[in-house]
Amino acid sequence: MEAIWPGSSSFTAGETPYGFYDSDLQFTTGSHSVDKFANWAAKRLGYPIVAVELQEEQFYACYEEAITEYSAQVNQFNIRDNMLSLQGQSTGSNITHTKVTPTFGRNIELSEQYGTEAGVGGTIDYKTGSIEITSGSQIYDLNTLYSDVHESGDAIEIRKIHYEGSPAITRYFDPYAGTGDGSYNMLDSFGFGNSSPAVQFQMMPMYADLLKVQAIEFNDQIRKSAYSFELQNNKLRIFPNPESNYTLHFTYILKKDRSNTGQGTTDAVISDFSNAPYDNMKFVHINDVGKQWIKKYGLALSKELLGTIRSKYASLPIPGAETTMDGDTLRGEATAEKEVLMSQLREMLELTSRKTLLEADKEEAQHLQDKLGKVPIPIFIG
Repeated sequence: MEAIWPGSSSFTAGETPYGFYDSDLQFTTGSHSVDKFANWAAKRLGYPIVAVELQEEQFYACYEEAITEYSAQVNQFNIRDNMLSLQGQSTGSNITHTKVTPTFGRNIELSEQYGTEAGVGGTIDYKTGSIEITSGSQIYDLNTLYSDVHESGDAIEIRKIHYEGSPAITRYFDPYAGTGDGSYNMLDSFGFGNSSPAVQFQMMPMYADLLKVQAIEFNDQIRKSAYSFELQNNKLRIFPNPESNYTLHFTYILKKDRSNTGQGTTDAVISDFSNAPYDNMKFVHINDVGKQWIKKYGLALSKELLGTIRSKYASLPIPGAETTMDGDTLRGEATAEKEVLMSQLREMLELTSRKTLLEADKEEAQHLQDKLGKVPIPIFIG
């Protein structure tokens, strides 16, 4: 029969349930070694005044669990605090005990989505298509004429219809439109336009050119039937009524591409809480503040285990009387102690979150500004 706590211990590798720290010298022989914890915890539980119905393996198991619990709580906080910066990084290397540098990766990815809608980049392919315009016909169903034929019926979204008159600037030097200078039109007709110096523009303000270009556009819009169109549910109606057959081009995207959440996905990268590479902390890298919490939590686990053992028998007969065991009391105390320790740790972690530190830094900067604002400003008389 194994003896009740003998009062001393000598740890050897393999005596903990998982062996997470069996090769860590701080755990095996350091100032916070598992043997010293076992002796300390036994004495805190009443040994040798009272018998402690635990053996060294139970103390070792409680100490290992306390370390892994501390590691898990800190790592959970770090994952939550750094998730925006972690997403998209490789899962191949352990980042426990490392500093995570904030990046613009997520903001850039979001900007790319705005770029898609603005037509200036993004992650969705823009495609081009065309239909044949028939003289005398103004209305065309792009779903029937193009989507069903070229995209297997997938919904398309038209981004641009390439249907417009020639740019106003090409008619700027038009003597019949009352703009520009007829001499330039004549030089262009002989191929000398590019060789003629722009001397007439030296004394002309820029807004005069803009007004002339605007006059041409207004003339097309008001006095003539300008090139325009209506688009509703991919039903295209063009103006004016076509007088000849020609090809009309347009740019479009597939609606399913915008809704595809898997666009730009990459394997073997951090996606969420489940695969952020935070592993068990190395015991040697935990500071004394953390190790003190670990010892107290290990003691609470030991007390809980001892209470479970003593609760197996509510009372024991002794000669001429009966003694009552305190198992339920120990378990209640252990539960309360664990809750207090966990609350203290989580509160401390929250006080060191990036958000809280930034708010504190903001307040400190504001207080400094207020302080500097009371410093007298010297007046210099030159």
